[in-house]
Amino acid sequence: MGKLVIISAPSGTGKSTLINRLRAEHPDLRLRFSVSATSRPPRGEERDGVEYYFFSQADFEAKIKQGEFLEYEEVYSGRYYGTLRSEVERCFQAGDNVIFDVDYVGAQNIKRAYGSSALSIFIKPPSIEELRRRLTGRSTDSPEVIEERVAKAAEELLHADRFDRVLINDDLETCYQDLYQLVSSFLSGS
Repeated sequence: MGKLVIISAPSGTGKSTLINRLRAEHPDLRLRFSVSATSRPPRGEERDGVEYYFFSQADFEAKIKQGEFLEYEEVYSGRYYGTLRSEVERCFQAGDNVIFDVDYVGAQNIKRAYGSSALSIFIKPPSIEELRRRLTGRSTDSPEVIEERVAKAAEELLHADRFDRVLINDDLETCYQDLYQLVSSFLSGS
């Protein structure tokens, strides 16, 4: 059976950059994202089973009741996103490990389901002030959105101690090397 790597971090900590680099530079780790499920309709050229598994709200809610989701979230009324247990098993059958980029609630649900077969990592910014500076430097969000993200980050940081490992991204290269060492050791069983 494959293993799971769960990474959670506030917006602006470099999580996506770190995950994408890890997957690109180390295909030998066989880390793949599972295809998520959603109750929203497809957009543009999106295809069922490729970008997402698309379900009606009623079908999604039925799958929740039947325990088919490893984790899910109602982003807003009637709009769900989640990970099907069957999708994780499909990845394992293909000989892959699964990497997750999820919030702390999803991370805890996945860890609870897979125990020692899952490594949970929380990536922290060096400080809330530095996070605010990074988010402002992106120039992609309004000041109001930045403050919402900073407030959400402060909430997320309260849960960092629930993870197997915590990394502080005060230097991207150092954090990347630390992440690679953790994941590589975990997947190799050493």
